[in-house]
Formats: sequence, structure tokens, C-alpha cells
Amino acid sequence: MVASIERRWTVEDVSTYLGVPVKTLYKWRCQGYGPAGVRIGKHLRYDPAEVVAWFNAQKSAS
Repeated sequence: MVASIERRWTVEDVSTYLGVPVKTLYKWRCQGYGPAGVRIGKHLRYDPAEVVAWFNAQKSAS
């Protein structure tokens, strides 16, 4: 298995991609909603492919 070396997204990156405020992402995280993020020390990072997959799943759930 080859690990992807693509840069992980910050909360700001995800906010820009989804068009929602950063505060909303943190609120969703506390509620167990939204794309999965991983805490690396004090930083929150997202796998871009997982964010896109989560977004696409929302479109099909509508």
C-alpha cells in the first residue's frame, strides 16, 4: 500500500472548499457531523479525498 503524500487540508482549506465558516466546521465536529478531521497535536487536518467524498455523499442524500 502506497501512502498518499498529498498535502492535508487545514480547517481554512475545508472552509473555502465547502463555502462554510470555520466556526461551522468546529461546531459540526463537536456534533459528530461533517467530514472527518484528524488532530495532529494542536492542529486539525483533513484528507482532501475524504472531504470530497463526504461532500458527494451529501449531494446524493438530498
